[in-house]
Parts: sequence; C-alpha cells; structure tokens
Amino acid sequence: MSKKILSFTSNDVEITSVKPVYRGFFTMQEYLFTHKCFDGSQSGTVKRELFERGHAVGVLPYDPILNEFVLIEQFRIGALATSSTPWLIEIIAGMIDEGETEVEVCHRESMEEAGIELENLTKAMSYLSSPGGTTERIHIFIAKTDAEKAHGIHGLETESEDIKVHRVAEQTALEWLENGHIDNAAAVIALQWFFMNKSTLMEQWKIS
Repeated sequence: MSKKILSFTSNDVEITSVKPVYRGFFTMQEYLFTHKCFDGSQSGTVKRELFERGHAVGVLPYDPILNEFVLIEQFRIGALATSSTPWLIEIIAGMIDEGETEVEVCHRESMEEAGIELENLTKAMSYLSSPGGTTERIHIFIAKTDAEKAHGIHGLETESEDIKVHRVAEQTALEWLENGHIDNAAAVIALQWFFMNKSTLMEQWKIS
C-alpha cells in the first residue's frame, strides 16, 4: 500500500514488554507498547493481550473439468455461540509448522483432510485474520484437483479431527456464499477471490 495512504510504519511502534499470560492449546501474550498518534503526539503505554497460534494456510481445490470445488465439513466450537450449527463448510487449511513452506502445508493438509492431490497451486492472497486480537496471517491458495477422488471421512485422531469431504458444484458454492451458508472467513475470502479472478486463473492453468 502506498505510503501516501498510510501514515506510519512498524518503526513508529515501541514495544516495551511481551510476556506470556497463558499457555495451552494456544498461547496468550501480554504486550505493553507505545505508538505515534495522528496528531503528532506519542501515545501513553497501551496494554493488549494477543492470541498467538502461528500462521496458517488455506487451499481451495477446484476441478475445472467437472466445475466442482472440494470443500470440507467439521465441528468448530467457536461457532457454537452465534451459529445455528457449529459444523461449518470450509476450505482445506492448516497451521504452518516450523521449517515448512506454505506449499508444503497445502499438499500435507489436502491429503490429511480430503485425501486428494493438488496441481497448479496458485497463491491468491494473504490476510490478517483479526489483527486487533491475534498475530495470525492466513495465506490463501487455489489449486487444481480431480474431484472424483474426493470422498469419505478424514482427519487426524491425534488432533481429534472428524472431517467430511464434500464435492460442491461451482454454482452451489456461489449460492452458499450469497445466502450465508458459508460464513467462515477463509472460505468466504477464497471463494470470492476465485469468482473475481476465475477467467485469469483458467488462462494461467491453460484451461479453455
């Protein structure tokens, strides 16, 4: 983004303290910091707790022959408070382990969660999932796959995963976006990016 739009950079923040306040399935860190203000002054010391879980990759597999996506369904406890069901329709996703590349995560998670292989892996974008409360950045990819090979129940027992694979027609996925049936951020963003960029993507994949 142009510096003409953004007023400040990371150099305009001074972090004075970072300490863990909770360590469990995830980690919570307490930050003390000051930063420049729009009126030219320096803020007082600000305290914020940040949710630390590392960074993640999400991949949307698409079969350009059948015009189908491979999506997954799984239980999410965080959806229980505001959704009619905590079982969500999602894209394939996973955390980036130390030493792993984003591409390696795409291939690993696609086998673990859907039992499929990927081709023409294409980086779409990355985004901050909720920067007011977490450092997590999610990297979104689109990939070509053979949807006929996508079926069954998957997931790692060691992570208590129970994942059902769905083959979803392109038009159906669009309808699910429009009616809110798909309402988790990674899936919404990946599908919207796909529909906005499909023609360019198919040219890159040399699909007529």
